[in-house]
Amino acid sequence: MTTLSDRRKEMLRVDHAGEYGAVAIYRGQLAVFRARARHARISGQIEHMAGQEQDHLDTFDQLLVAGRVRPTIMSPLWNAAGFALGAATALLGEKAAYACTEAVETVIEQHYGDQLAELKASGETELAVRLTKFRDDEIAHRDLAADEGAAEAPGYAVLSALIRTGCRIAIRISEKV
Repeated sequence: MTTLSDRRKEMLRVDHAGEYGAVAIYRGQLAVFRARARHARISGQIEHMAGQEQDHLDTFDQLLVAGRVRPTIMSPLWNAAGFALGAATALLGEKAAYACTEAVETVIEQHYGDQLAELKASGETELAVRLTKFRDDEIAHRDLAADEGAAEAPGYAVLSALIRTGCRIAIRISEKV
């Protein structure tokens, strides 16, 4: 087995944490929207996105095991925070839930883009291929949220800025801890 570099371990750890958090966010949103029949459309969209995020998480679970990389110790906090963020934005309404998705996926798309540039520069094409697929899924989620009116959410600018900042902080912490 090849020993992974510290930077590659950081990448896998933070990406695993991000997908773990995304699954939690969608679980929180679905807990609210599934309880209300009038939200069947957004529930279907969220279920689809959550399924893709779960596929990403499953891949990172396998990569962590194969590379003998420990997940972040912050996972329980990210799980609780993600669920709470998802539920809170859903309680604010569909537009706020879309704003959450748009904000999170904007940060993640940029994050994956930075990682892809680094991986391609180092010649690590196998992980780059997977991250490209995942980034494309995240872009599709962001674009769907924007098309569904994310910017129409009450307090959109503040809500989006807070969520993006939280994501960036979680990324930095999860790389190291």
